[in-house]
Amino acid sequence: MRAQHTTHSLPAFPIYSCAFISDDLLVAGGGGGASRSGIKNKLRLFRISVKRQLESLAEFELDKDEDAPMSMTGHIESRTIVCGINSAVAKLEKGENENCRKFLIDGDDVFRFTLLGTRGTISPGNTEDYQRLSVLSNDAEFVAVGSERELTLLSYESLSPVAQPILVSKGEIYDATLSATHLILATSVNLLVYALPATLRSRGKDNQKNAIIDSLSLPELRLIKTLDVPTIPSIPVGAAVTFRYIQSDVDLLYSVINVTLPRAPKAKTAKKQAYILKWRGSRKISEGSLTCFDVSPDGKLLAFGVSDYSLGILDANSLAPLLSILKAHEFPITALRFNPSSKLLVSGGVDSSMRIVAIPESFGGLSWSVTILIMLAILGVVLAVMMSRA
Repeated sequence: MRAQHTTHSLPAFPIYSCAFISDDLLVAGGGGGASRSGIKNKLRLFRISVKRQLESLAEFELDKDEDAPMSMTGHIESRTIVCGINSAVAKLEKGENENCRKFLIDGDDVFRFTLLGTRGTISPGNTEDYQRLSVLSNDAEFVAVGSERELTLLSYESLSPVAQPILVSKGEIYDATLSATHLILATSVNLLVYALPATLRSRGKDNQKNAIIDSLSLPELRLIKTLDVPTIPSIPVGAAVTFRYIQSDVDLLYSVINVTLPRAPKAKTAKKQAYILKWRGSRKISEGSLTCFDVSPDGKLLAFGVSDYSLGILDANSLAPLLSILKAHEFPITALRFNPSSKLLVSGGVDSSMRIVAIPESFGGLSWSVTILIMLAILGVVLAVMMSRA
């Protein structure tokens, strides 16, 4: 069955981040950024119908000179989101960046955004740095937020820090994933695996009661393993290889590496490739770099956006391609997210558009109805053979 997909134009709303807060409610963040482009930075709430139609329900306009929401994660049960929004430049220069912000989206017929709290996690000094990742743990106890060289683990409930920040000395931070026992950080040069002490959960609850937290009393997360880029035979010597994204599903770990090939003689630009790694295994998936990546909540599908503006879906088990949409956007895809039931995939881009893909039931394996029909057919053949021999 072919996947049906629909594109929606959202004038003057370049999209940088998004998160679902229910199966049909999506929050998107975007705008003109910190530049004085005249395009306002906003959070917008949309309802997506079963026929892939898009209805705008509410919006929250950010203060003048603040940045666009550059990363986002959402919690279904509480209908809350945490996103990265830099304060105005005047505040950044004073070291007053309230970059991590938590919002409640409430209402039934009339929805509204309510700011629940803020937390500054980016060290002062670099006004160009921003919160490039926001990752929620599966149990919604923690949220990991990261900038170029610094990652902070916070209590999701209070946005209070539960451990000392992780400072990366080599490479740039691109992504992170949380399990019950580990934090895995993807930098451009390696994967860093940290142990999460069991005491963090009790500490997070204690921090909710205390407004003032002594950062020196916070535990330091212990680095237990460093994973370098594995050897892939098809990548030539001299190529520049960088990690870009990482996500986990139960006991599986998926990561993305972008490859810049050595520039050929007389070539104006170097060719690029991208690989998805299923530890341990890999598959080349494009002749360009990946710009975003997501794993479906049911663990069956992997979705990715490519620098050539295309959108693809793989089977998570075999890494076999299931869908490719060429020119899904007019510019590279900057936001990509499955809905909680894994029946929809939404992509957004700085071309001020959103594409909604309906995931067929048979994607990532045969549907139950098809499986039952096959079993009945096999059973019928077996009975016929047995009766002919009787």
